[in-house]
Amino acid sequence: MNPGRFHLTLFVDGEPAMQGWWPLESTARDQLPVWVGSWGGLPDARITLVDEETGETLTTWPDEA
Repeated sequence: MNPGRFHLTLFVDGEPAMQGWWPLESTARDQLPVWVGSWGGLPDARITLVDEETGETLTTWPDEA
């Protein structure tokens, strides 16, 4: 198991401000609402969850239309 496969990044004003890596997708997804609650009010905040093994963006907050 890759210890850092699932990568959350908080971007503020387009720049990475905080990052975290988890071995399980479910754990990373559980962290997403925590991050939104803690840092979602920052100017132009955006959070992405990426599978580092495949390069796929799994989700983005706020949702991209």
